[in-house]
Amino acid sequence: MKIVLRILIPLLTLAGGWLIMGGLAKNKEEPVRRERGKGNLPKVYVMELRRTDFEVIISSNGVVRAHNSTSLTPRVSGRVHMIDERFEDGVFFNEGDVLLELDPTDFNAAVAGAEARVARAEAALAQEEARAEQALLDWKDLGYTDEPSNLVKRKPQLKEANANLIATQADLGVAERDAVRAKILAPYDGCVLHRAVGPGQSVSPGSSLGEIFSTKFAEIRLPLSATALKYFQLPEQSETRIGATLFDALTTDSTHTWEGTVVRTEGALSQASRELFVITRVEDPYGLNSQKPSLRIGQPVRAEIDGQVLKDVFILPRESLRGPVEIVLVNPKDSTIQRTEIDPIWEDQNNVIVRDDLPEGWLLVTSQLAYAANGAKVEIVEEDLEEDRLKAAQRPSKNKAGS
Repeated sequence: MKIVLRILIPLLTLAGGWLIMGGLAKNKEEPVRRERGKGNLPKVYVMELRRTDFEVIISSNGVVRAHNSTSLTPRVSGRVHMIDERFEDGVFFNEGDVLLELDPTDFNAAVAGAEARVARAEAALAQEEARAEQALLDWKDLGYTDEPSNLVKRKPQLKEANANLIATQADLGVAERDAVRAKILAPYDGCVLHRAVGPGQSVSPGSSLGEIFSTKFAEIRLPLSATALKYFQLPEQSETRIGATLFDALTTDSTHTWEGTVVRTEGALSQASRELFVITRVEDPYGLNSQKPSLRIGQPVRAEIDGQVLKDVFILPRESLRGPVEIVLVNPKDSTIQRTEIDPIWEDQNNVIVRDDLPEGWLLVTSQLAYAANGAKVEIVEEDLEEDRLKAAQRPSKNKAGS
């Protein structure tokens, strides 16, 4: 009996387990097969490729300088008698203003002495003219019929007296000019850089009284690289105005801008950098005749100069590049991608300009895209032509241009 039980118990246990497994197997759900659909494809933002025109904006940096800068010097010797309040560091003045005056005493005395010598010379000439007239009358009274000589007519004496008068009149003119030159006049509208003399100081011709500069306009010397020169029309070769916009490079948060004009270029390339310097002029830099903010001498600025217009080119946003020269295109027919290398002809901070024979009408991927081989499909999230971005890219905003 014990032997039978030892055999039946394992058999019954195995049978029970088998029945339980069969029941569970009947209740098992079949796995659902899911096909890969469009929702699982990489999603990308795109813009349509099409040719358009692009105006090159060339970026450069320079320092504001005065066009006319003068070391103010006297033309006569004297002692500083008066210094005008406009002849102080940083003070503006107008053309013709008296900035400084030398002691006029000696100059007035020189004028008075010259006037006295002129009066004596005029009297001497008048006396000689009277003597010459009396000599002719005496010649006739004596009964001479031949022509009297120059000596009888007193012509040498008249010539000497006339010469003395001319000389004394010239001396008077010099004395009067020296008296006028005792007043140092402003040669143009400008500003005082610094004053170098004080009241009571003796000066002589050539002594420096101070430094002044013109405020009518200022100039900025801007270097252009060889690459930038390819797309820049030199002012001497063009009759059109070449504009430039200047930004304050001293304070990064400044929003002030100044409009200038490229007026000329230097005659030779820089030996150090092989760059060509162009001169940009800004009218009324201190805003004396307008409400513009001051553009001070010595101020560093960043400039953006109008370049040439590139015709029939592709404007690619810089963020669309997948490498130095690679972009990803999407075939609009089947939404497959194609990686393409480009050869840029111009680049700035935001745009890459190419003339390559790209497939016009295809879509350029502008968003991030994980690596996918050529021919892989993508899902176009926003098939937007991005009109606003394209228009903005055609002429970059004035703080985004590069060279």
